[in-house]
Amino acid sequence: MALTDSQSSTFPEIVELNVGGQVYVTRLETLTAVPNSLLWTKFTQSSPAALPKDSKGRFFFDRDGFLFRYILDYLRDSELSLPEFFKERRRLQKEADFFQLPELSRRLAAVSKDSSYTEDSGEPEEAELCSPVTSSSSDRTLRSPGATSGYITIGYRGSYTIGRDIQADAKFRRVARITVCSKISLAKEVFGETLNESRDPDRPPDKYTSRYYLKYNFLEQAFDRLAEAGFHMVACNSTGTCSYGSNDPGEDKLWTSYTEYIFSR
Repeated sequence: MALTDSQSSTFPEIVELNVGGQVYVTRLETLTAVPNSLLWTKFTQSSPAALPKDSKGRFFFDRDGFLFRYILDYLRDSELSLPEFFKERRRLQKEADFFQLPELSRRLAAVSKDSSYTEDSGEPEEAELCSPVTSSSSDRTLRSPGATSGYITIGYRGSYTIGRDIQADAKFRRVARITVCSKISLAKEVFGETLNESRDPDRPPDKYTSRYYLKYNFLEQAFDRLAEAGFHMVACNSTGTCSYGSNDPGEDKLWTSYTEYIFSR
């Protein structure tokens, strides 16, 4: 049964959400833009006390915090613009299903089945996305316009050992950790779930970080993802030191280095 007007008004006009560790601030009318959706049900047919909250009192949803930005875009404008090299349409479709947005889910499913490029021109295709809110709204499009420009810096500390015999096999590159420095939204677009955010959690997508790192230790894997997302290396720099395993100069030489690669799109 629906709540009375006085009960419904207990939700603030400006609502703070914690979605999978990502904080969002939006209007109540945005969250309730699509009738019978999950968010519409939660924020019109329930009370604030009935919804789970985090330690700071924000309404909590245990879903993908990065992909939720596209859900909000859709609720705000009845349209959705995805980056040109967006590779998580299937996951976004699952999020649309969870939030009970059937029209958005249907459109994403249609786009996933189509090729991203036309056979003749090789240009990105545009798929129609109708407004889910009212039948009188004008038709919209699900676009992949020019992807957001920006820079991502990849850094790593590595070491390798060269034995006393220069011809002997060297124990090459041991990478301890690959760090990512960039705008939050860019880092998540490129690296997705392979990104470890534990050292800088709870950051809005429009902020910057230098504390993220990757869950794997292969630089080439990071480079492949950047290339697939349309990034190109524009600069790199490195510093290195050499030390011996002991005070004996005849011992193996241990080289350590810190290297940064700067990518641009």
